[in-house]
Amino acid sequence: MLVRQAFRYRLSPNREQQAALAVQFGHARYVWNYALALRRDAYRERKESIPFYDLKRRITALKVDADHTWLRAADSQVLQAKVEDLERAYRNFFEHRARFPRFKRKDGPQSIRYPQRFRFKDNRLYLPKVGWVKAIFHRAMEGTPKNVTVSRTKSGDYYVSVQCEREIDPLPHPGPIVGVDVGLTHLAILSTGEKIAHPRHVRRAEKRLARLQRSLSRKRTGSRNRARARLRVARQHEHVANARRDTLHKLSHRLTRDFGAIRLESLGVRGMLTNHRLAKSIADSGWSTLVEMCRYKAMWRGGTVEQIDRFYPSSKTCHVCGAKNDALALADRQWTCMHCGTSHDRDINAARVIAAAPTAGAAERISAGRSHKTPALFGAARRSRNREAQPLTVG
Repeated sequence: MLVRQAFRYRLSPNREQQAALAVQFGHARYVWNYALALRRDAYRERKESIPFYDLKRRITALKVDADHTWLRAADSQVLQAKVEDLERAYRNFFEHRARFPRFKRKDGPQSIRYPQRFRFKDNRLYLPKVGWVKAIFHRAMEGTPKNVTVSRTKSGDYYVSVQCEREIDPLPHPGPIVGVDVGLTHLAILSTGEKIAHPRHVRRAEKRLARLQRSLSRKRTGSRNRARARLRVARQHEHVANARRDTLHKLSHRLTRDFGAIRLESLGVRGMLTNHRLAKSIADSGWSTLVEMCRYKAMWRGGTVEQIDRFYPSSKTCHVCGAKNDALALADRQWTCMHCGTSHDRDINAARVIAAAPTAGAAERISAGRSHKTPALFGAARRSRNREAQPLTVG
């Protein structure tokens, strides 16, 4: 089985290379915004969609135009890759996997993709029209590199993600079945009885973030002090995001290594985020990311990830006799089954019920996991179309 795996490394470009990368980022951003505006206007005015290859030919012809000759400073494949990224963004939207594509801003995260003509040598990476950039290859790549994506974060750090293709032949995982109940008090509760503490990355960084945000708000707009303060805020947010990603990677690695089948609830996270009392803690948990990480890592190791129906009464059902306690309230963390007399820890019982619960088919699981996104996605599309009447500033 052929799989694609990304390896992310830190880049250390010098000043000249940073300037060259800024040109690539800016021109690629312009092409994205230009192509998005073309598709948006074509639909608004004529109710038609511009074909993908038509759009690529227009971008090629744009560089010949007298007003856009400056686009030749960017690598041609970087510009065409942006058109491909836009096509994928539209496809993700129509398949209910993402929001409607939006215009990119120059003060946001930047990224470009090189589909070919990149090279590796020792601790350096060659990028067309940029040169040999120093990189920190802290781990070995596995497989054949297919493309590289260079990104610049809001904090000013540079990274490269190398997508490699390799062949794996996973054997069936001999491990047992485990049920996983996610929560806010504990990040995950396993059917084995183990409770994994919630790291609460955002909550732990709240005081420092608040202090940095107050400092930023006091700086004069356009000043160098404001730029420095903005970088400090961005670095702190990036630190929180990296810590959360590291926690989820370690947990998903451990689950897929020790267990052959992982069963979880299918949660409507987008709908749960409308609860403003819990939204910050829910977003800080990264439940959806944990499920996706477990899914692809289990596939590599020969295991499976299954999700039960989100409305299945896992907390109210006794895992011993199967009786349902309809009187159980959210505040009840311990309860006793009135039929068999077993005392339950609410979360551990839910994890054990999840481990033994029936699961739907693959198509039904995917549908159940996405059905809650549809109204919000099309609401985002309507809001985007309402904003389309405003004048466009590309760049």
